[in-house]
Amino acid sequence: MNAFSGVNPEVFKWLGVFLIVVGVFIGTWSLAADPQSMVRRYWVRYLAHLDRKLRSMFIWTPAKYIAWGQLAAAFLVIAGAVGIDLPLWYAWLVLVAVSPYYYIERMRRKRVEMIEEQLDGFLVGLANALKAIPSISSAFVSVQAILRAPLRDEVELAIKEMRVGSTLEQALLNMAGRVGSRQLDSALSAIVIGRQIGGNLPTILETTAGTLREMARLEGVVKTKTAEGKAQLWVLAIFPFLMILALDMLNPGYFLPLEASVVGYIIAFFAGGFWLASLLVARKVLSVDI
Repeated sequence: MNAFSGVNPEVFKWLGVFLIVVGVFIGTWSLAADPQSMVRRYWVRYLAHLDRKLRSMFIWTPAKYIAWGQLAAAFLVIAGAVGIDLPLWYAWLVLVAVSPYYYIERMRRKRVEMIEEQLDGFLVGLANALKAIPSISSAFVSVQAILRAPLRDEVELAIKEMRVGSTLEQALLNMAGRVGSRQLDSALSAIVIGRQIGGNLPTILETTAGTLREMARLEGVVKTKTAEGKAQLWVLAIFPFLMILALDMLNPGYFLPLEASVVGYIIAFFAGGFWLASLLVARKVLSVDI
């Protein structure tokens, strides 16, 4: 008699799942541990990219914690796909891979928007400080106290850089590179150029603040006018899939003729191409740049 005949088959199933997960983990670990492997190079590059994103927002969480969390979640998804037949497991893997990056990018964009909302008050405050304080570095120090985060954090770091030997121009260039905002670039360029060419710098800053305020108003108008078009773009993107799902539920096998011949595949290919082209054209039309 077989020695394993009395053992529950579920035990072998879960033992197999465990061995597969352990094997995948050991294989990934060995590739990542090899300094010459392509996996290790991409791993180091990914960690460096995440670190730059986080440091630019003054978030000091090590990027390796996020990356290891992604690997752990990916192994759980693979275990679920093997052990319990997790539906759409490949979609979950894609979600695990891209979600942290897009979440961090969304945080960065939100932070940039908050900084741009504070630029008007920052420039006006700096202009008023320069009317009483001749030194622009001292004016930066005085205006820092009235700022809110996140712009206060950027100004504070620029002041620290100037105190350890950086010039004003270099500190402002570093700030512009960290934030990545067109409006902030314009504001800082006005400060640098106004300081270099001379003239009435407070007046230049007040004029720049008024220009940025008008640009923000125009962008608000454009967003309002294009909001309906963007909603229609989402409908255009989702509607074909909803229609396919509805027709397939009402009449199972409705789209099988498309899979039965080369002509059907060609029709499906061109239909998908026209759908994608319509989205790109609509997105181009709605992308109004001020």
